[in-house]
Amino acid sequence: MEKLIKDYLKKIESEYDVKILLACETGSRAWGFPSPDSDFDVRILYVHKLNWYLKLDKQSDTIDKMFEENEIDVSGWELRKALYLLKKSNAPLLERIQSSIIYESDEYFVNEINRAADIFYSKIATMHHYLSMGFKFYNDLHNASSYKLKHFFYMLRSALVCKWVEQKDVMPPIDFLQIYPNLDLSKNLVERIDDLIKFKSTKDESYVHEGESELFNLIGGSLMHAEKIQNQLPGSKGQLSDLNDILSDYIYKYDY
Repeated sequence: MEKLIKDYLKKIESEYDVKILLACETGSRAWGFPSPDSDFDVRILYVHKLNWYLKLDKQSDTIDKMFEENEIDVSGWELRKALYLLKKSNAPLLERIQSSIIYESDEYFVNEINRAADIFYSKIATMHHYLSMGFKFYNDLHNASSYKLKHFFYMLRSALVCKWVEQKDVMPPIDFLQIYPNLDLSKNLVERIDDLIKFKSTKDESYVHEGESELFNLIGGSLMHAEKIQNQLPGSKGQLSDLNDILSDYIYKYDY
């Protein structure tokens, strides 16, 4: 599948006349709890040639393509848009630049954008994102007699990222396996999450699950606490000039 994805990425570069700076996996595969039939969620950051940036007329700054009967979802942002989102400490962007499943990358770019992300990381913006996502699923699932296990994991991860944001001074990792064992959770809860991740790896995404009252209590309590303290968290300290330098460097580098 990796070779097929890389072939599609080359086609995108040719079709849109762009250079892909980063193409990586996101979603459940990058989060560390895929199902056997999980789709491939490929996210890209790319740069146009210089002439694209010199036009006054508004142009699309995103690419969205589906391949292999929607099994491979490729989408992403043009560099200027991506850097603007980084300025806002956009959580999905902070996730994808940390992905360990890489299909294409400019190594220096990845290092530079991660360095900038550390500067622009905003605890309050990140908390808002995961709190909103966590409550979206919690409100749908916590009174349900059964639910899709994949949705439970979206909710669980969001709630525990909220705990991470409160407790830690660094960005939350994209890999869930680096998050929950490093929080103040009981041994029993950590072991139950371990078991559920192994169990999920054997079940298709349509699988419907029941129970998990202890984890639901953890999730609900974490979200409600995060809601109380979210506005007390600090924002970012970044300067726009740091991002302008990255933009100009890569526009000129790939104006071939």
